Amino acid sequence: MKTNRHIELSDRKAITLCLIYAAVIFMLDSLIPLGVAGGVPYILVVLISLWAPRKRLIWEVAIITSMLTLLGFFSSPAGGELWKVLFNRFIAVFAIWTTAALSMQRRIIQDEKERVASEIKELSAMLPICCMCKKIRDDKGYWSQVETYINKHTGTAFSHGYCPECENKVLAEIKEDGLKKVNSLAK
Repeated sequence: MKTNRHIELSDRKAITLCLIYAAVIFMLDSLIPLGVAGGVPYILVVLISLWAPRKRLIWEVAIITSMLTLLGFFSSPAGGELWKVLFNRFIAVFAIWTTAALSMQRRIIQDEKERVASEIKELSAMLPICCMCKKIRDDKGYWSQVETYINKHTGTAFSHGYCPECENKVLAEIKEDGLKKVNSLAK
């Protein structure tokens, strides 16, 4: 498990890299004449933001790089036809947000995989179970029914019934209890 300090350092490193690459790309974009899709390299900055543990950074970087792409329109030397220049900037912003959305989806799937792997590990480990009532002790020391424990950790719902062996036992007990009652009434 990562410590808060490790997470903070990872965030700082990712943010620092994002800022450096964004600054370099902006400088290059400001030097390249309009008409060249100078905003497209900002996709790299969005992808770098994936390294940070903080999910929100992806959206923050998408906002900042979109603004830099638009700012690059005003700071770049003249060139190209206006409609092509605007279209290239639109494509760059579209690519930035598409990359951000796909990156966020990847992050969500990755987090879900880690959560499921953790639950599988917990369930595959040895579970302390009462030899009499079959309750399971959780990691906090509380005892709960097997069904409750498994449902809590996997979402599995249970339906109850009898296996053939137990069904025969229950029917035999019911029959025996019924005969005892009949015999006691007959006396």
